[in-house]
Amino acid sequence: MTQDGTGAGFAGKRILVVEDEMIVAMLIEDILMDGGATVVGPAARVNKALDLLGTETVDAALLDVNLAGENTVPVAEELRRRGIPFAFATGYGAAGLPDGFTGQPLLQKPFQERDLQEVISRVLAG
Repeated sequence: MTQDGTGAGFAGKRILVVEDEMIVAMLIEDILMDGGATVVGPAARVNKALDLLGTETVDAALLDVNLAGENTVPVAEELRRRGIPFAFATGYGAAGLPDGFTGQPLLQKPFQERDLQEVISRVLAG
């Protein structure tokens, strides 16, 4: 749990991180782990994320919308099919969300630690 208690809901949760920028992925991983979560990944490619979904138990996910030009819609569709809650991360705001996913929780890049904690807490709360 973080000092302000915002990460309390992460303890024991397995969160898939799909992010192609290594520095950003490491920051997300640190914040989630500080909150007690286990990070699955991070995956920098769609195929890797789908492979992880096929082999790992996942409670929630955070998906960068764009992985070096590769759209993460196939991962989002698989998460939706499995009933696994998730949020998108993008620097383009709500306008950057893929068609059919406009209601998904969104982490606006660049973000602060508190922003990530709030989005993941909301996703885990359902």
